[in-house]
Amino acid sequence: MGKPHPIELRARVVAFVEEGYSNREAARHFRVSPRFVNNMMILQRSSGSLAPARQGHPPGSKLSVHSQWISERVSGQGEVTLDELCVELAGRGVEVHRATVGRFLHRLGLSNKKKPKGKRTAQARDRQGA
Repeated sequence: MGKPHPIELRARVVAFVEEGYSNREAARHFRVSPRFVNNMMILQRSSGSLAPARQGHPPGSKLSVHSQWISERVSGQGEVTLDELCVELAGRGVEVHRATVGRFLHRLGLSNKKKPKGKRTAQARDRQGA
């Protein structure tokens, strides 16, 4: 006889408590923590289900709805840095970190300018004079 499936264990614990046993008695009987029993009872009452909640971030990105605009912005005028894109997105009501924008561009297969105009030209002059 193997371990019960997690959903089956959840259902058996809840049924045991609903038969009139205390949460602590259920915890001892099924060799689980009292907190687990409490959580299962709360979950059963609030959602009517014992299925575990989905873990992790939802699929996609908060930039997904702006992908058309971002693509046009980078493709049309490739002269844009991640920081500039972040500022423009903030103007559109989207607060986002530059790394998120960079990963999103990478997923779209787009690239961007790495340095602002002033720093790029100054470094080029330094190399030529050296």
